[in-house]
Amino acid sequence: MRIKPFGLLGAGALLLVFSLSLFAHHGSSAYESKLTTLKGTVTQFQFMNPHTEILFEIKDDSGKTQKWSAEAASLLSMTRLGWNKNSFLPGDQDTFIGNKAKNGSYSMRLSKVIFANGKQTVIDRGEDYASQ
Repeated sequence: MRIKPFGLLGAGALLLVFSLSLFAHHGSSAYESKLTTLKGTVTQFQFMNPHTEILFEIKDDSGKTQKWSAEAASLLSMTRLGWNKNSFLPGDQDTFIGNKAKNGSYSMRLSKVIFANGKQTVIDRGEDYASQ
């Protein structure tokens, strides 16, 4: 059986088209463009790939507890900023600044953290850097 050159070329093109989605990554379209600031109590810190995540609770205006999650950059990016698995411990009171989810869920794309001691970490998705 002989493989025709155009058939091989077509199969290669299809493979390329479908494999491109493997390299795709979600953007920020699921989040509002304006920043929201929330002061909360850390309940859990997940220092993992593909994104580190901080789970925290806040009290709303009526005194009810809301459970939030803040998605940060990758483990490698956050390590470069000096974060480690002990950067956030349950009970820590920190301020989280980020873009809230458009769907109304209690989640945000993290842009900045102000720790209880006043230290700040800015997470810019294009270029990660820390400030004191």
